[in-house]
Amino acid sequence: MAQLSAVEKLFTVIDNTSMILVEELSCTYLEAVAETGENLFQNTILQEEVSEISKKRIEKEYSQVNLKQYSAEEIRKAYQLAALKGMKEATQPNHEMTPDAVSIFVGYLVSKFTEGWKGFSIFDPAVGTGNLLTTVLNQNQSKEIEASAIDVDDLLVKVAYVSANLQQHSIQFYNQDSLQPLYIDPVDVIVCDLPVGYYPNDIGAANFELHAKEGHSYAHHLFIEQSLKYTKEGGYLFFLVPNHLFTSEYAKELNAFLKEKSVIQGMIQLPLSLFKNENAAKSIFVIQKKGPEVKAPKQALLVNLPKFSNQTAMAGIIKQIDDWFKQEKHEIKL
Repeated sequence: MAQLSAVEKLFTVIDNTSMILVEELSCTYLEAVAETGENLFQNTILQEEVSEISKKRIEKEYSQVNLKQYSAEEIRKAYQLAALKGMKEATQPNHEMTPDAVSIFVGYLVSKFTEGWKGFSIFDPAVGTGNLLTTVLNQNQSKEIEASAIDVDDLLVKVAYVSANLQQHSIQFYNQDSLQPLYIDPVDVIVCDLPVGYYPNDIGAANFELHAKEGHSYAHHLFIEQSLKYTKEGGYLFFLVPNHLFTSEYAKELNAFLKEKSVIQGMIQLPLSLFKNENAAKSIFVIQKKGPEVKAPKQALLVNLPKFSNQTAMAGIIKQIDDWFKQEKHEIKL
């Protein structure tokens, strides 16, 4: 039998102990993933309801792994595999996890746009299980980063918080509606896999320039506006947006708003093979909030990504992006 990789070994321990906790606590698998993750972090079994027999089974599983021997990326991958399994079981259609390859690519773009910075503050207003944000942090470990995040779903915030602890990331988490007034200071960088759909709170939406004139407003439009409000002048925003962003209803209003508040740095279309159907396909949209020092690029970075598994084509794209940065010389410091 082939030897398990470090990620598979840790996932197996998280999975096995989560299954035990599901039985013992009568909870969902996703809740159990958060519970077992907290146990691993605290190095003890915190759930008092667990029987002695199950405690011994769980302890035996935990004894097979030593978290100090794992990198943050290995921990993230193993924990997110378990979270993904839990989310597939739960019916949470608006909480599709950001694919790993996409999160890694966003992390690469953040490192390119913040090249030369000693550090920065970063915020994810729809953090979900924390996969996108912690991937970006893992790829920018040489910089001092102050991170904060929000999600309206309290269980997902717990899952993300435990994941951050296990990876040794200091992230300030808030459980609230991101489209209400926020208790955070403006940041240098925002990353967000935008929740796509309608925002049900019409009274709350009325506070936004991009609210619909009648009926429900698009949540993804409001998230873009809210994000710009909480970004410093010259700060960068990296959004995962639906490909139909600029062809759907109210696209004209969104375009005018973006022109007034920001400069578009790039649009990178993700491979269609990543998505179950073309209507769900997304792109990475990079904008910069306007400020006295901000200049629009001579030419925005427009790229169609090949399949991530096509290494030759990806190498060509990376060279194209590197050349764009050399040409544009992003020397603006915050």
